[in-house]
Amino acid sequence: MSADRLPAVLLRLEGAALLGASVALYADGGWSWLAYLLLFLAPDLSMLAYVAGPRAGAIVYDAVHFAATPAVLGVVGVTGGSDVLVQVALVWLGHIGIDRLLGYGLKYPSAFRDTHLQRV
Repeated sequence: MSADRLPAVLLRLEGAALLGASVALYADGGWSWLAYLLLFLAPDLSMLAYVAGPRAGAIVYDAVHFAATPAVLGVVGVTGGSDVLVQVALVWLGHIGIDRLLGYGLKYPSAFRDTHLQRV
């Protein structure tokens, strides 16, 4: 593998690790897999913001696909004893992980396919 390709491969592996960790921790919690499946695609509803144009779409999509938000939600859930918050955070992180694994990154306002993964 060329050194030029390494960052893209590492970012996809990072996505796989995030997805795997999400699934493993969710399984360890013993929660409903039906709930996991139903919530898994919910973050993609943010694509509807593209109806308002590429700038608005990118802002909303990126806000929903920014991994720090569900990570903080998970910490709040763990420290506050809220299984629901932990569940939502894990599903959300799993969604972000599979997006990164598949090469979908945070969006630039220039075009939906213009993501941070292509610019690395």
